[in-house]
Amino acid sequence: MPGEDGPDLRRFAGRIYARRAGKGKVADTSTAGAPLAVPGRLAAPFHALESARGHLFPLAAILFGLGVGLWFAWPVEPGTQVCAGMAALAVLGLAVAALAPDPFRPAGAALLALALGFLAPGLRAQLQAAPVLSTRYYGAVEGRIVEIDRSGSDAMRLTLDRVVLERRAAAETPVRVRVSLHGGQGWHAPQPGEVVILTAHLAPPQGPAEPGGFDFRRMAFFDQLGAVGYSRTPVLLLEPPAAGEEWIGRLRSYFSAGIRAHIPGEAGAFASGAMTGDRSGISQATVEALRDSSLAHILAISGMNLAFLAAFVFALIRGSIACIPPLALRVNAKKIAAFVSIFVALFYLLLSGSNVATERAFVMTCVMLVAVLLDRRALTLRSAAIAGVVMLTLRPESLLAPGFQMSMAATVALIAGFQALDRHMQHGRLPRWTVPVITLVASSAIGGSATAPYAAAHFNRFADYGLLANLLTVPAMGVAIMPMGVLAFLLAPFGLAFLPLWVMGLASEWILFVAYFVAEFDGSVTAIPAPHRLALPLITLGGLWLIAWPGRARLAGLAVLLGGLAVWPLASRPALLISSDGALAGLAGPEGRALSAPSGGGFTATTWLENDGDLATQQQAAARPGFDGPREARRFAFAGLSGVVLSGGKGEALLAEACAEHDLVILAARAQDPPPGCPLFDQSLLAMTGALALHPGAQGGVLVTPARDARIWSPPPPDPARIAGSLPPGFSLRLR
Repeated sequence: MPGEDGPDLRRFAGRIYARRAGKGKVADTSTAGAPLAVPGRLAAPFHALESARGHLFPLAAILFGLGVGLWFAWPVEPGTQVCAGMAALAVLGLAVAALAPDPFRPAGAALLALALGFLAPGLRAQLQAAPVLSTRYYGAVEGRIVEIDRSGSDAMRLTLDRVVLERRAAAETPVRVRVSLHGGQGWHAPQPGEVVILTAHLAPPQGPAEPGGFDFRRMAFFDQLGAVGYSRTPVLLLEPPAAGEEWIGRLRSYFSAGIRAHIPGEAGAFASGAMTGDRSGISQATVEALRDSSLAHILAISGMNLAFLAAFVFALIRGSIACIPPLALRVNAKKIAAFVSIFVALFYLLLSGSNVATERAFVMTCVMLVAVLLDRRALTLRSAAIAGVVMLTLRPESLLAPGFQMSMAATVALIAGFQALDRHMQHGRLPRWTVPVITLVASSAIGGSATAPYAAAHFNRFADYGLLANLLTVPAMGVAIMPMGVLAFLLAPFGLAFLPLWVMGLASEWILFVAYFVAEFDGSVTAIPAPHRLALPLITLGGLWLIAWPGRARLAGLAVLLGGLAVWPLASRPALLISSDGALAGLAGPEGRALSAPSGGGFTATTWLENDGDLATQQQAAARPGFDGPREARRFAFAGLSGVVLSGGKGEALLAEACAEHDLVILAARAQDPPPGCPLFDQSLLAMTGALALHPGAQGGVLVTPARDARIWSPPPPDPARIAGSLPPGFSLRLR
């Protein structure tokens, strides 16, 4: 048949074309004129792209993502000239792709994809720019609840929009603020859509805890989150939810409450989180157990959850139609099931809170279901590429999010892996009874291997028994929790929801049992130091090249991937770290990093230790040798210099004495009248630099690297010359 012979004929023609091209001539396949002569070496890259024409869309998606990554990696905010240059490259790429002879068109498309990828986050940043609190604030905070979750300290946390602050003009008021609730909160149970008022401490979102670290300020910028803080006073209701506003949030709360009413305890909170995305009832202990057993992805409402839901609805509708022979003979049951499944997936996306992982999974699911409607193959690299391009166009910042990276890595690896596995199955090389077992083991192994580098890089830990935990729990998720949730929704009007919810409760208890059981194994978690900054990009590009490029040339991707793994341990950790407020310092030593204080600055301390690949707590790190003296004046030695960390009122009173005795003075305050020539790092300097990393210089002296960068999400930093001039003698500025 023509449809069957087409690929073979194209491959045959491609071989003839390649032979002709190898002689130094590139044939113009258009009808416009004679062949275009190009030297063989210059033509080689174009021939390579031409030979990969059938794989160009996934490759274009990779280049689009590379362009997005280049924008975020740019050392300063790309100016008008840079953006204009990229726009010109996009126009050039479009012209080449549309008008040039065939061998050059793929190169034009590649250039276009790269340039558009670079321009997309800049446009997104301009659209998301919103006021950010410039100073600390204490007072009344009024706003509408748009999200309820839990903080790292296990406190309920509210995200508010339509914010009103005392003594703040509307133009200076953040679009959104996030407040953790502490103290007695028995007056009112907050619900989405309510307008509430409370008294809170607010501050601007903080930058990285160390140079090159996770930048919460950047994430908050793209979420239009202009302030974060806490409250120890009760939340008071001003207005109930307006009709039609935040209905999906209230519906989520309603479903979540219904699940917890039938499934008590932690199992109910887990089932609610897995089904609706409402994780406000899950304790921090359960979150840590799921993380240490590599099961946290179950609560992420990611591709697995949405795929299970869509697959169950698809099978349910198609099977129901098949049970009615007169109807089955007159309609296309498969397409009807796919069409309905799209809207079910959309409803679930809205219900679960529309986080990045769920949005990516929704786009991927829709692409697959639309392929079914169009009689195309559903599970292909092209589907994953479309999902990636759509997500990066709408939210370019998601490229840096661990959820996006891990979900896309797992999706692409599973598609490639199961395509290879399917070839073996089609040739009858595997006994039929082994297929379900092999599918389960292969999916867990492939997905776990693909996501492991990203989990290790972002969370600095590797769950050694994660494969075992996933093998024991993923079937329960796919067979019991997601299908039973759908059945409970369908049976609720008849008062029969308790039956599927009972099964869901058993499955939830099993998953939590496995999570706690595996997390308590000796050596269940291995600490991983922060990788070299080139490691993840090389691993990503190498893995994508290995999967997306056709022929033997794909083996070059394996070399790049191995190169990324090889450079992973080459990152050097700072010898001394100073927090952005000067209240905490961390000194590297033979027993690990010692901290200057056993409490305070918990997030910063945890980040430093995790990036070191250290599982110690802040209290344990503070007990290590490295610092001595009273809390207000912690003395240390660094690179042949004597230093001291001053904190509190007593510490400020010791400033003059410390300046005379030490070579490095860190003050957790703004020095009002420091002695001349004092080697001082106070909050005036740290306000310009952010957190600092200090390294001994190869030629003597100390190199100082600031965390603050000149990007749109950061307050404009001073000129580097001014910062360098503010450093004490012997300390040199080193920019990243």
